[in-house]
Amino acid sequence: MIKLVLQYLKIDRSVQFPIYLQVANGLIDLMRRGILKPGGALPPTRILAKTLEIHRKTVIAAYQELYAQSYTDILKNRGMFVSAVLPDIAPRPVHKGTGPSGVNKETLFPVKRKITNIAPFLPAKQGNLIFNDGFPDTRIAPLELLAREYRRIASYHFTDRFLMYGPEQGSENLRRELASFLYETRGLRAAPEDILITRGAQMAIFLTAQILLSAGDVVIVGDPGYSGANEIFLEAGAKLALAPVDDHGIDINSIEDICKKEKKVRIVYVIPHHHTPTTVTLSPERRMRLLELARKYKFAVIEDDYDFDFHYASSPIMPLASADDYGSVIYIGSFCKTIAPGIRMGFMVAPKNLLQEASLLRKLIDRQGEQLMEEAMANLLASGDISRHLKKANRLYKQRRDTLCNLLDEHLKGYMTFRVPDGGFAVWITFMKGIDPMRVAENASEMGLTISSGKDYYHDKTNWQPSIRLGFASLNNEELFEAVMLLKKAIFKLS
Repeated sequence: MIKLVLQYLKIDRSVQFPIYLQVANGLIDLMRRGILKPGGALPPTRILAKTLEIHRKTVIAAYQELYAQSYTDILKNRGMFVSAVLPDIAPRPVHKGTGPSGVNKETLFPVKRKITNIAPFLPAKQGNLIFNDGFPDTRIAPLELLAREYRRIASYHFTDRFLMYGPEQGSENLRRELASFLYETRGLRAAPEDILITRGAQMAIFLTAQILLSAGDVVIVGDPGYSGANEIFLEAGAKLALAPVDDHGIDINSIEDICKKEKKVRIVYVIPHHHTPTTVTLSPERRMRLLELARKYKFAVIEDDYDFDFHYASSPIMPLASADDYGSVIYIGSFCKTIAPGIRMGFMVAPKNLLQEASLLRKLIDRQGEQLMEEAMANLLASGDISRHLKKANRLYKQRRDTLCNLLDEHLKGYMTFRVPDGGFAVWITFMKGIDPMRVAENASEMGLTISSGKDYYHDKTNWQPSIRLGFASLNNEELFEAVMLLKKAIFKLS
């Protein structure tokens, strides 16, 4: 009996739930499953306590709980026994799919698997330095300023209105300040009613895809490209048509060729600044041609401008949306890179009819954003704190970009090629001499460095090149030097 109980009864000391109730509930579960039979004896309290390595009084408390709930009977001078008539349901057999938590691994009803291509998140080995795909340094995020505004708003006498349901498009104050910010920084003329606040750029892409796409529609994407967007389009039932990406961005000639062949091109998805993953910027001439193609073939352009604010060379090229005269462009941006990835706040700017549909769909998925946070962000935009933070971050990230590129030139010249990116958070490198990124990543992980294996950049695996992204923004100079030294060791270990 003790061995049987031990096989199924587990104590978790890491949770706040009382141990005596864990024991009681565990025994109740065994009774329900039929493992402890009606009329069967429970183990003596001393023996069970010793076996579970808990105090005997804890077992006594658990047994008292079982008795109080009528799961057990006490027979004088004999001990405690499972009740002959259980209080809730008849015992049921153990299901072979039950996991250690008691929750079944699979449903009794069928679940159609729709999302199949997204690579699982693999956490970095604890203690490793990380060359991520390109994220800001959360250590410089203006969290004190954000918290200050949050506390200030929370102390207002009218704060209760921000704790109730608000407009699904997002805070009116934030949309008003954001419209002004977009005009000043991007030349984008948008009124507050033209903006929808989302939980990051990913939600905005998802909403647009769900509204515009039907099964069999074609979406043109760059390859290599952003797999997170590709999976959204595939989940919506679309087919992907791949256009190559060169040093000037996505190939517009290929887009036109696809439009001539395919009758159902619905969307062209572009990242015009610092394309993911290659970091290139779409040239002005190609931007104008893309807008003309959108007018001619009547497809939507999703302009994912997630890191427009981080440009180090010259002034960035104005977005496609700022030159759109036809209502072709859905402009998407994010504060997740401005502040920190964990601050989930993005936005989309689109013609009224599309924005209304997106707002209604967003309401079904996630009633609205967090109003207090949106009001705090509005205040940071109005006060100029966001602009000042961006100036500081740009200076710092430019210096880190230069540091990384100089280190790669000094220590790994001849083993990789790369071009210095105009902006963004990462350098796109291509290995030489037959170096396999997967083997480099494996070696690096064992040495204390986490890097990409390069597996997920190409949708068409036959186009695969031995390239990876090295994110520089989230590492300081000392960390960059250490990371490059570890990368060097990982490469040299291959020879």
